[in-house]
Amino acid sequence: MSTPFNKTFTIGKDLTVNRMGYGAMRITGKGIWGPPADKDEAIRVLKRSIDLGINFIDTADSYGPHISEELIAEALHPYPTDLVIGTKGGLLRTGPDQWPVDASPKHLQEALEGSLKRLKLEQIDLYQLHRIDPKVPAEASFEFLKKAQEQGKVKHIGLSEVNVAEIKKAQEFFDVVSVQNMYSVDNRKWEQVLKYTEEQNIAFIPWFPLNAGNVAVQEKLQLIARKQGVTVHQIALTWLLHHSNNILLIPGTSKVKHLEENVKAADIELTDEDMETMNKLSATL
Repeated sequence: MSTPFNKTFTIGKDLTVNRMGYGAMRITGKGIWGPPADKDEAIRVLKRSIDLGINFIDTADSYGPHISEELIAEALHPYPTDLVIGTKGGLLRTGPDQWPVDASPKHLQEALEGSLKRLKLEQIDLYQLHRIDPKVPAEASFEFLKKAQEQGKVKHIGLSEVNVAEIKKAQEFFDVVSVQNMYSVDNRKWEQVLKYTEEQNIAFIPWFPLNAGNVAVQEKLQLIARKQGVTVHQIALTWLLHHSNNILLIPGTSKVKHLEENVKAADIELTDEDMETMNKLSATL
């Protein structure tokens, strides 16, 4: 069998979480807009995630907007002592599937204050810049985040969709403890970022962990999944856990059944042959 992977990772040297987390984007309406079709099920998903040992939940003020954070507080507050909630700011919402960027200090101030209020927190464990704004000097966004940390409103700071040079620039202002980039077994565009975060002991949080439209990759994954008696999605998730010990998973879902299926991916063992096959699937290396 392949080498066993670590089950936990410590964010910022003091927040130890299970590497199988939960992404709370999907507990909103279509286009990540408005309330969920089934609010009761969304609440059940959040509560069940805790039952399953998940202690890292990722969200953002823009999910809904605001809906995801409100549901998290409704379902889970007062929070378990070991629960780490990461949220993000830096995107506006103008309609379903619309995500304009605004990482100006003025907007980030509004976003952060709103997140603190909705999540019913005095300090956010992990606050992540959702995007660097091309219309705003990155230094201005970083300076705001540094100040928010000094004020005690956020404990740790992360970034999203960034390259190595951007991480290094941010590190001049604060310790970067997490990077959240699009990444999967079949899309490894950010492999160099992953390697850098490994070296720096920074959490790497992939979003969109499987491109379901990639038929050729799906067929190869299906062979491994059948052999294991699991789903293609589970195989894609477990590859990420095996691939690097600083990867934190945040698969999202609005259904308890799917949540339970995702969590089981942490128990799948892959052979060295499986890993070798999957390591070769990406055309972006």
